[in-house]
Amino acid sequence: MKTKKVLIVDDNSLNRKVFEHIIGQLYQFGTASDGSEALEKIKTGEYDLVLMDIQMPTLDGINTLNIIKNEKISNIPVIAVSAYANDSDREYFISTGFDDFIAKPIKPRNLLETLDRHLRKSEQPTKTEEYIKTPDSELDPKVVNTLLKFNNADNIRSVYEEFVQESINLLSEIQILIASENFSEIGEKLHIIKGNSGTLGAMDIFYFCQKFEKNIKSSNFENTTEEYLYLTDLIQSFSSKIKSSQLLNP
Repeated sequence: MKTKKVLIVDDNSLNRKVFEHIIGQLYQFGTASDGSEALEKIKTGEYDLVLMDIQMPTLDGINTLNIIKNEKISNIPVIAVSAYANDSDREYFISTGFDDFIAKPIKPRNLLETLDRHLRKSEQPTKTEEYIKTPDSELDPKVVNTLLKFNNADNIRSVYEEFVQESINLLSEIQILIASENFSEIGEKLHIIKGNSGTLGAMDIFYFCQKFEKNIKSSNFENTTEEYLYLTDLIQSFSSKIKSSQLLNP
């Protein structure tokens, strides 16, 4: 993984040093002291992920992200870093377009696990059409085995069960939005399911949500009901999968 390169963006030199010492264990890295410098470095195409501090002079993290998105400078993951740590702040940063959020003070293990998750995700095909289903696409055993390194099977199974229950709740909300023809708000629900399914290795769900979300963002609502029903089937199938998985039920 040393071939991967992370851009550390923070106006505080001490903070940059902390990140360098942690990240340098596994990845190459570069640094920038503000948003303007970060933009120039991102344009080189050398980086695979950006750690973006929020509060910076000249050009803060949110405005820097807006420029990256609006000018289509790069599609690499951008992770927000801030001292704000409550759930509402995290949700806000995700809603503005960041791929994830890490709170200060930094916990090294959490930082490295977050980087690993997003760098591995970025290696997967970005277009739904390129995805080919395999026997492991419903539940990726590599992801499960990685999670099992940090906890026992009962606890990890409960994480998957929570994912299924949350997805079912979100599907209920999507059903209401479809019935009221409030299609534009469906994307937010799909984004949550997509992010969680990618993290947990539920790849059939992840890639279908990617396609479904793209259609919503493009105002392509012609097949929304059919897509909702198909996603419901995928999640029901995944629920059965985790109940029968030998990895989660040794």
